[in-house]
Amino acid sequence: MAATQTPLLIKRYASRRLYNTETSDYVTLEDIAGFIRDGREVKIVDLKSGDDLTRQYLLQIIAEHESRGESVLPVDVLNDLVRSYMGGGASVVPQFLQASFDMLRDGQSKMMNNMSAMNPMSKVPGFDMMQAQQEAFMKAMTGGIGTPGWAGGTADTQNETPSQPSGDTEDLDAIKKQLADLQEKLSKLS
Repeated sequence: MAATQTPLLIKRYASRRLYNTETSDYVTLEDIAGFIRDGREVKIVDLKSGDDLTRQYLLQIIAEHESRGESVLPVDVLNDLVRSYMGGGASVVPQFLQASFDMLRDGQSKMMNNMSAMNPMSKVPGFDMMQAQQEAFMKAMTGGIGTPGWAGGTADTQNETPSQPSGDTEDLDAIKKQLADLQEKLSKLS
């Protein structure tokens, strides 16, 4: 699981270039986003001062994806985040978000356990494909963090993205719509 791994150390040089200390090469924000999607934690530090810049770069990655139309956060949630920063006092929003993602990962684990081979549904034609799509959806929802107990997965394969045949864009669009609906409901609750 990503939580037990040592974070990948990325150093930012004075030229603002980002250097992967494991592979000894320069990386981009997209590369870093890929590491995170694959379940890897990262730590970005300024080479000269030693300051931790991880938050700043993670926010930049989110902002770039949002600006390209890959919106994940509804406007209501973004407004609430801004309010939490401007409120002056201690905000409960960060703790709420952390608890929400913890519950999502826990729910993911329970759901995947229910979809195990012991489930009589596993004999239904197309079940394997549906299960692979569900695993991909859950991986996308949790930022690629693997969860123990995934059906059909071992500790080595939990973070792999299942291959999808071309033409499954309708399924992906349906998942995106479901995600948007869930986000809208969540924003209405707060």
